[in-house]
Amino acid sequence: MRPLVPPGPATRLARLVTEVTAPAVLVTALTVAVAWHGAGGPHGLAWGLLATVFASGIPFAYIVGSVRRGRLTDHHVGLREQRRVPLLFGLASAAAGLALLAALGAPRPVLALVAAGVVGLVVAVTVSHWWKMSIHSAVATGTVVVLALTFGPRLLVVAPLLPVVGWSRVRLRDHTVAQVVVGGAVGGLVAGVVFTALG
Repeated sequence: MRPLVPPGPATRLARLVTEVTAPAVLVTALTVAVAWHGAGGPHGLAWGLLATVFASGIPFAYIVGSVRRGRLTDHHVGLREQRRVPLLFGLASAAAGLALLAALGAPRPVLALVAAGVVGLVVAVTVSHWWKMSIHSAVATGTVVVLALTFGPRLLVVAPLLPVVGWSRVRLRDHTVAQVVVGGAVGGLVAGVVFTALG
């Protein structure tokens, strides 16, 4: 059973932050931005949209469908015991997308970003078997790292948003501070190493 969340304006704000910075939202926005930049405008948009179908669209559709069928409690998959199958499904979808993008000759930054997502999901599946690391924090930190690597250090201006994301997860009793911090560290490390190596 999930712990009760105290009502009030702070909780409502935390829910808003959690929705706006959900992994599917950030992955979609980041993929389109990286593809647009890496392939030079509208041509890159097509690559970005194709990548997001596999990286976030199909996995999120699976989660929403599972919630509607009663297999999952919520679209953030708040219970650790329910995370394995959605994460494995997301991993399979991202890996299939990576293979397709590579076969079609997608730009290297797009391939590097999807590959970072695949590695991140492998880590998330492994850790979630024992512990509920924050995927919100992992994706948010990875997003900031990739933005800075792609567009330059000036994009680190968005870094102060990371503690806000972490606060929202703790406020909603979905994670402990440790789970948020470790999630952020893992997400940033995976994104930095994989995207830099392959991009």
